[in-house]
Amino acid sequence: MSTTTRHTADQAGNDGADGDLDDGRDASWDEEDDWTAEALLLLRNLRSPHRRKRAGQVGFAVYCVLLILVVWGVLPGFSLFIKSSMGADYTVHGAAILAAVPSGVCALALGALLVAARDALWRGPVVPPRDTADWLLTQPVRISRILLPWFWLSCAVSLSVGLLASVIGMVTLGLTVKTGLAAALAWCAVGGVCVPLLATALAVAVEAHESVARWVRTATPYAGLLVLALATQSGLAAAGHRVTWLERIELWSGPWGWSGIAALSPTPAAVPGGPVAALLSLAATAAAVELARRAAGALPLATVRQRSRTTTGVLAALQTVELRTARQVAAGASGTPRPARLQLPAPRHAALAVPWRDALALIHAPGRLGRSVLLSVLAVLSAVVAADSRHAGGVAATVAALVFGYWAVAQLLEPARLETDDTRRGSWSPYPYGGLMLRHTIVPVALGLVFALVAGVCVVLLGGGVRVALAPAVVPAFVAAGLVNACRGVSKQHLLLSPAQSPTGSVGPVLFLAWYLSGPLVAIAALTVPFVLSLHAPTAEHLLLTVCVSAAVTAGLLQWAYARAGKLLA
Repeated sequence: MSTTTRHTADQAGNDGADGDLDDGRDASWDEEDDWTAEALLLLRNLRSPHRRKRAGQVGFAVYCVLLILVVWGVLPGFSLFIKSSMGADYTVHGAAILAAVPSGVCALALGALLVAARDALWRGPVVPPRDTADWLLTQPVRISRILLPWFWLSCAVSLSVGLLASVIGMVTLGLTVKTGLAAALAWCAVGGVCVPLLATALAVAVEAHESVARWVRTATPYAGLLVLALATQSGLAAAGHRVTWLERIELWSGPWGWSGIAALSPTPAAVPGGPVAALLSLAATAAAVELARRAAGALPLATVRQRSRTTTGVLAALQTVELRTARQVAAGASGTPRPARLQLPAPRHAALAVPWRDALALIHAPGRLGRSVLLSVLAVLSAVVAADSRHAGGVAATVAALVFGYWAVAQLLEPARLETDDTRRGSWSPYPYGGLMLRHTIVPVALGLVFALVAGVCVVLLGGGVRVALAPAVVPAFVAAGLVNACRGVSKQHLLLSPAQSPTGSVGPVLFLAWYLSGPLVAIAALTVPFVLSLHAPTAEHLLLTVCVSAAVTAGLLQWAYARAGKLLA
């Protein structure tokens, strides 16, 4: 292979992103320059010693997935149908499920599209391995021959997930509405096939066009709010508060709603136009997949190489259980957000330097504030459900409310986590390192109390009464728990290899998770019982107990965080 030919291939591969070249090559490309078959044959021969090992790994992964599906899906499904044949009545839930389907399916479909688009900002559906991106694509080969198999693989994986969701829908409709299983599977498969393929096609568009990627970054907060609103509407509809005219608009608004129309077609709640919606969904999916196929075969090589290297970095971080590193690598490849227009004046007192830096950092990362607000809403909704539930359901809803509450507050502690990523960042500070970390709690506590005040207003409007005191009482404890996690230091991978055993196997992963999530686990475990009592019986004694427990947990966790921070410099 001559140097001129190689240069022509590289130049043509880089110019193929402009769209005016055939298959990523310029006019000088002819059959004599096409070494695709030879390169693939050479690669196949080089990889032959490892092919059997790779096939074994893939086969084992498929076996594990199938085993999990059988144990946790097929067998419980069969048992439910057996109980139904023996007289168990699941139709009492049919009306609520049918009421929740319209907005619920829209929420799931839009959520799938949003997740696929966000994933494509740093990875995407067309990502060959790094050796292929760095070596094979630099050779004089047809780019589409290399990239299209990865596109079809992504389509197959997403399609398998969609078909699994279709089977779940079939079982649900068969048990609760007594719909024929064949009809339920066929109509649910419309959404199970179309939505995953549309999501893959959208991801290819994000990967291929920077303008689409910018649009996704801009639309993500609004799309997330819409998904949350649809999920809330679905829950309210299941509880008996339906807005039928709004549901019809949502169902006919696009492919995310057409799947819901198809799923309702074999049920008593069928919406007129089911076959039309199915045909529209299939036609839109076919067109989108064809456009995505064309785009996937001519992706810019620079984009492919960058995403391949990013994926390799994320996988390497995950294999070494460096979860924060993996998140940072993925976030760094997702693009730089727009700079914030709002600026804060410099503080006049030295004591305000750390809160000023933290507030400025959060202003320049508005996504974290948005996620904190959304998670706070989920925490309030879970608390409302817990207040109206009893026994195990009430405890589960209370734990969910506490988890969402901690997750919301943890979004505000990113400046503290950045400080501990590199302890040299705090070399400017005149404070001891532990004292510096404690000062990083000021802004999260202040913002958390603001969110708690808003949540308290909502609780009062919902008739929660004195339960309004629970939200501000828990904020300091969750901030302290987040600070404990921020100061945990280097990953203790040796815990995964612990020789300790249990009847179910090694306890190493459990020990690692207990260390990794030590702060929130302690806070949630200590606050669950007081919160259950206060939500179900909001007496003065229970509220006082909750406040006292929260104060004690906050003090203990802050002392723990201070000690951990001191060890970071040791």
